[in-house]
Amino acid sequence: MSAVRVDTDKDDGVAVVTLDRPHRLNAIDLDMAHELTAVWRALRFDDAVRAVVLTGCGERAFCTGIDRDVDVPQPSSPYMQDDPLLTVGPKANDLWKPVVAAVRGMACGGAFYLLGECEFVVADPTAVFFDPHTTYGMVSAYESMLMATRMPYGEVARMALMGNAERISARRAHEIGLVSEVTQEGAALAAAVRCAAVVAGYPPTAVQGTVRALWAARQAALAHAFTQAPPLIALGNLPTGRQAELFGNRDRSGPRTR
Repeated sequence: MSAVRVDTDKDDGVAVVTLDRPHRLNAIDLDMAHELTAVWRALRFDDAVRAVVLTGCGERAFCTGIDRDVDVPQPSSPYMQDDPLLTVGPKANDLWKPVVAAVRGMACGGAFYLLGECEFVVADPTAVFFDPHTTYGMVSAYESMLMATRMPYGEVARMALMGNAERISARRAHEIGLVSEVTQEGAALAAAVRCAAVVAGYPPTAVQGTVRALWAARQAALAHAFTQAPPLIALGNLPTGRQAELFGNRDRSGPRTR
């Protein structure tokens, strides 16, 4: 069964890509990661699609990052890391058609690999953004680097450092620029599709050139930062036993949403 669903409206030129693992809060396992790579690369060659909307199935979550049941073998050197999420985004797969994210429910941790490569985000009032890495003794590297290009430094630092104790509401996400629009409840997907349809109606070369130009403004800083991520992750993460211990004692004070 496919973990990624693609629905295309040939009339308005919009494809809706849906993360379809609601029973796992749309967490990304290796199969979904491979499917996302294949979807983005296929969309490069589909001239009927001129804009894309990315969303998650169900009401509880857009995406909750990598599935905790995924075991990715790693090299012994701290300078080499195999991160299955590095290739799940559209830009990582050379797709320069605009992608609009429609977020409902939780978007956390590894979800930022996807949101960080979307042009803008439309959010349901139920949307909540957070990064649990530090709570579990893990380094937030790629996630924080991507969000640092979309949010003020202090907001990214607060979210990343406070882990599960800090939740950013849709309203606050809009105030700090992470989200471009907060809709009525249940209306985020429709609003994102309307935006995508408008953009899809413009000449594709102009639109894609603009997307590429916008990404170029961020790409140099991200490329430099990304070279530092593997050793930071490898050297900073706690042993598995210690992480398991922390999982059993998390969130004593409960999350704080603002």
